[in-house]
This record gives sequence, structure tokens and C-alpha cells, in this order.
Amino acid sequence: MPAAPLPAEIAAILARPNPAVMGTVAPDGRPVTVATWYLLEDDGTVLLNLDAGRARLAHLRHDPRVSLTALAGDDWYTHVSVQGEVVSITDDEDLAGIDRLSRHYTGNPYAVRDRARVNARVRVDRWHGWGAARA
Repeated sequence: MPAAPLPAEIAAILARPNPAVMGTVAPDGRPVTVATWYLLEDDGTVLLNLDAGRARLAHLRHDPRVSLTALAGDDWYTHVSVQGEVVSITDDEDLAGIDRLSRHYTGNPYAVRDRARVNARVRVDRWHGWGAARA
């Protein structure tokens, strides 16, 4: 698995609004995966936004390790997985984080406005690509 930083061609794949699955580690050691939106930031970190009441947020607070696999929307054989750690978790008080993600994926602000949300920023340590994203 290559270490960060991401090569430009891999970052270009991750910059698209691809279907993605994030993996966390539950306190009892179980791996847990869930579909998610993500956004690759200019600094190479990955923005995730979570409902404040979800179990995966508790998982990240207990163990900051995370894996994210993004499947190229036009060719799911092409995918990129990144592994890293959450380096910050902050309240998304004005919902600006989830709105950025929602606009990236749907073109519109996030519709649900009555639930507390948090931004989690992931530092990418390693990555792996397959298909057209193969290293």
C-alpha cells in the first residue's frame, strides 16, 4: 500500500462525488462499514460529516482509525481505498459541512436541518487503487 500523499491521478478520482463506504472499528473490535458521502479537501484530508447521534461517531471517538473506499461512479471496478485517522471532530453548527457534501453529491443544500451534525477530518496515511486507479 503506497503512503500519502496521493498522486494527482488518484486525487482526481477521489475528487469526484463517488459512491463510498467508510469503515470504523467498534469498541468491541468489530469492523463496521456504512455508505457515506465524502469530500477530498485541497490539503489532502478527507471531510466526512456524521449525524451526531450515530454509532459510527462513537466508534471514531473511541478509535480514530478509518478506512474509506470510493467506487468510480462510471466504473465500479475502478476504486480507491484510503486508510488514516480522524484528526479532528468539530460540531457542524451551521450545517456548512453537510451542505458542502450535499452540494457536491446532489447540487443542493442538505434537506434535513433539525439534527445535530459533526465534521470529521481524516488524515490519509495510505491508499490502494484498483482498475484504472491501480498503482
